[in-house]
Amino acid sequence: MTDQPAPAGVPTCYRHPGRESHIRCQRCERPICPDCMRDAAVGFQCPECVAEGKKSTRSGRTAYGGLRPTNASTTTLVLIGLNVAVWIAILATGAASSRLVDLLALRPSGFCDLQNGFVQLHVSQAACNGTWMPGVSDGAYWQLITGAFTHVQLLHIAFNMFALYLFGPQLEIYFGRVRYLALYFISALTGSALVYWAAPEYTPTVGASGAIFGLLGAMLVVSLKIRVNVQGIVVLLAINFLMTATISNISWQGHVGGFVGGVLVAGVLVYAPRRHRTAYQSAGLVALTVVTLLAIVARTAALA
Repeated sequence: MTDQPAPAGVPTCYRHPGRESHIRCQRCERPICPDCMRDAAVGFQCPECVAEGKKSTRSGRTAYGGLRPTNASTTTLVLIGLNVAVWIAILATGAASSRLVDLLALRPSGFCDLQNGFVQLHVSQAACNGTWMPGVSDGAYWQLITGAFTHVQLLHIAFNMFALYLFGPQLEIYFGRVRYLALYFISALTGSALVYWAAPEYTPTVGASGAIFGLLGAMLVVSLKIRVNVQGIVVLLAINFLMTATISNISWQGHVGGFVGGVLVAGVLVYAPRRHRTAYQSAGLVALTVVTLLAIVARTAALA
């Protein structure tokens, strides 16, 4: 028996145009009828997307084009190891008074510390007769990244590393190692860029929170894309942003900048067209990085 034409305006299965359908494939979002519905990890997929997914699995690719990791925890554990190693080095050399904090923390502008509470501002390193505290605008550009690996307080690094361990492996499964690392470092950089622009000029900022908020933003984007319940991640974000707004000495600039960076990076990775996906993703990530670097250069010029 042939299918009867569906009423005008009613969605129909893309493989069986005469069959009314209100279910869409989770991958391509085309309407599918019950005969075309295939069980997936989340919801249903059409036969074509299932076949393509099998090809991706055989070729070792993730859902968004990256190489499928053999152990999704390895990259995250390396990042945690780097953060912990820097923290131990800081503890071993004086904790909050360690010279490493002066060198690695993100400080927009440098100044001359004359000791005993006296400082000289708006002087060059060559003219400093005390201890020079380097800043990004004076050439310490490494701080834009090293600041994201610098912690002093135990609770600070413990909270950040727990969040990294919780979300990092999941995102590596979605994106693959290289894309996951791009997400982490671009989020850290966008967080640092907003700190550079909006934080007090001579105040140091430390912590991986910008990168962590980037991971949270990416989890939100992925969850919306695959249409799973986002209530948990939204509540977690709300709590963290509330803490950011109400607790003193927390860098809202790093949190907001990292979150925005993570959302943008994930958007590029998740919504890139499947045809020539890697090329679109690479171009998008390069564009985001270039825009961030241009913002950093503009801020340096403003502080000169």
